[in-house]
Amino acid sequence: MNYIRTDISAKQKNSLAQKLGEVVIEKTLFGQRAIIIGLFLLATIWFGFQAAQIKPDASFEKMIPTYHPYIVNYLEHKDDLKGLGNAVRVVVENPNGDIFEREFLDILKQVHEEVFYIPGVDRTAMSSIWSAGVRWTEVTEEGFAGGPVIPDTYDGSVATIEKLRINVLKSGQVGTLVANNFRSAIIYAPLLEFDPDTGEALSYQVFSDRLESLIREKYQSDSVVIHITGFAKVVGDLIEGVTQVALFFGLAVVFSLIMLVLYTRCLRSALIALGCSITAVVWQLGILNSMGLGLDPYSMLVPFLVFAIGVSHSVQIFNGIVHEVARGADSLTASRKAFRSLYIPGLTALISDGIGFATLRVIEIGVIQELALTASIGVGVIILTNLILLPILISYFGVSKRAITKLVNEEEGHSHPFWHFMATFTERKKAAVILMIGGGLFILGLFLSEDLKIGDLDPGAPELRADSRYNLDNRFITENYSTSTDILVVMVKTTADKCSDYQTLDTLDTLQWRLEGVSGVQSTNSLVNFTKMALSGMNEGSVKWNALNRNQQLLNAASIQAPPGSFNSDCSLAPLIVFLNDHKATTLTAVTNEIELFAQEHGSEHIQLLLAAGGAGIEAATNQVIGTAQYKMLAWVYGVVFVLCLLSFRSLRIVICILLPLCLTSLLCQALMAQIGIGVKVATLPVIALGVGIGVDYGIYIYSKMQSYLDQGLELGDAYYNTLKTTGKAVGFTGITLAIGVGTWAFSPIKFQADMGILLTFMFIWNMVGALTLLPALTAFLHRK
Repeated sequence: MNYIRTDISAKQKNSLAQKLGEVVIEKTLFGQRAIIIGLFLLATIWFGFQAAQIKPDASFEKMIPTYHPYIVNYLEHKDDLKGLGNAVRVVVENPNGDIFEREFLDILKQVHEEVFYIPGVDRTAMSSIWSAGVRWTEVTEEGFAGGPVIPDTYDGSVATIEKLRINVLKSGQVGTLVANNFRSAIIYAPLLEFDPDTGEALSYQVFSDRLESLIREKYQSDSVVIHITGFAKVVGDLIEGVTQVALFFGLAVVFSLIMLVLYTRCLRSALIALGCSITAVVWQLGILNSMGLGLDPYSMLVPFLVFAIGVSHSVQIFNGIVHEVARGADSLTASRKAFRSLYIPGLTALISDGIGFATLRVIEIGVIQELALTASIGVGVIILTNLILLPILISYFGVSKRAITKLVNEEEGHSHPFWHFMATFTERKKAAVILMIGGGLFILGLFLSEDLKIGDLDPGAPELRADSRYNLDNRFITENYSTSTDILVVMVKTTADKCSDYQTLDTLDTLQWRLEGVSGVQSTNSLVNFTKMALSGMNEGSVKWNALNRNQQLLNAASIQAPPGSFNSDCSLAPLIVFLNDHKATTLTAVTNEIELFAQEHGSEHIQLLLAAGGAGIEAATNQVIGTAQYKMLAWVYGVVFVLCLLSFRSLRIVICILLPLCLTSLLCQALMAQIGIGVKVATLPVIALGVGIGVDYGIYIYSKMQSYLDQGLELGDAYYNTLKTTGKAVGFTGITLAIGVGTWAFSPIKFQADMGILLTFMFIWNMVGALTLLPALTAFLHRK
């Protein structure tokens, strides 16, 4: 008995210390209201000035996992792989004829020169039929003959154009730089990472705008059609879509205001709540700009999530204030009491959000790490703007009589049959049914999520709609050229001067033969192809000689005629280019697995087969990182939320009640992605973490309020009924409002924004449903009476 009294005394001391701390913080803040508002005003002006200067920011290397072995290999040999990394393709099409027309060739030359002089283009590696380095070769009675595809004597005459036609056929560029149907030609322009004019990182927005203004707008007409593809163009198109993102953000703000006014019946309170949430966004953007950071296409949606989280907490605080005013308190007292009762659960929820978002930094991809930082900063700011500034402002402006009358009528004038029905979920029989339904959904989610794929599932740029201009341009290249835009490069590394050694070439030849038998591989190309061709040419074009010869001198003589890029300056590296049908995860996995297996069988200290360069090689590395990181990320997110909830509630049972509904929502979200064809990739991976971060707020607020009624001696059913009339109502309103707000994203022309909108809408709704149904059902069995 003495032990029990000691235990109760310790709990009372902890509770007393907590309440004393709450009173001290409350007195400090509300005792200096004018000063605090003044500081907030000054900070908002400063951060607003900074936010106005923020710029879109994107980098090729931020999009890739630079620590992955594939990328390490690529970056180490980047200088030896000119033209096989970040590049754009500008296709000039003659829709009314073929390329062998004087007027068209003149325009092609002008476009070539325009692209050549755009800052950021690696001019040494640029190629088209107008490039001097693009040559034709043939075998004659006197030996090899060749020259540039565009003859030096070209003057636009019928004779020289006919000579050009013959040269194109001899060059081997049909299907590569010239379309199979001869109706278009490609200008291939590798990019530098830095703008040579400014010395700063290449701005893809500026580069994309230059392509549009200097190339497409200037030269496209009824007789010429321009198609442009490449990473820089994808990013440029995404940044161009910022206006649409801003439009959807504006729609969400207007819709939230309307819903807040309908919910609160108090225009000034709704404006204050909305203003504080928008202030958080302004601070977030201002802080990012002050840190020298911008918004990349994947973090442009984070400000709306910050706004959504701010609205969610604002509704809870407003609810608490109105209840205190309804009990007879003045605006200042009501605000102080509401702050005192809600700042602990609110702070717990926001810290859980912030640290949960920060755990995204375990994924070592630059854009995701910056997204994690952006989201964490936004959540940190909400602690100041919505937990502190909001109640202080309402303490001055108060709430309308209509809001109080509405609350009294709802709570005293109606029987609330729906809330009474929901409260019965705390009865064990009905709770068992709810938990059985939840268990069934869990099993269904496990079954359906087995089809979840890693990586892109669509051709072209999956961030954009299938009918977007970029994807139509990409489809044009795929349909009219033999060589795919999806390129994977294997780096065959040897000692100096050994890239043309028979053993090296034979290993390359064998690997090419095996890869061409892998599903999804279109064709391969390497130094071997040119060596065989040269050996055949040196022997009167005999097909019998179109094979590797063991005579090393012959191999050396043949290899030296290969075009630039077939090997590096000291002949220690020879790239093998693999053209793929697409960049789907299944294709990339099959190809990389075959190459890695071959490398284990045939690699040695003298010959190393290194993966991977090229767009598809980089994407294969990204897919591998995401495939393992998604589980690591979820473990960190749930681990952090678990620890913080445990510290706050000091009860494992309560933590289980809060977390299990979130786990079910995460699993069902993965099942939804699998069924509607959304893969786990850079754009979608953070969504689940963001959904968990926002969803945990619902559970924390509901359980905190229910616990306060339980502490007053109410039975579990009555405590939950009272919780539903206050916090539960606010949770339902917030979940539906935010779900409709992000649901409008489904109509965005930017596909990854539409995908995020669908997934976040689903998670907002299911987190709300889980908090209102599964949480009380779990409590019915786990609550200690």
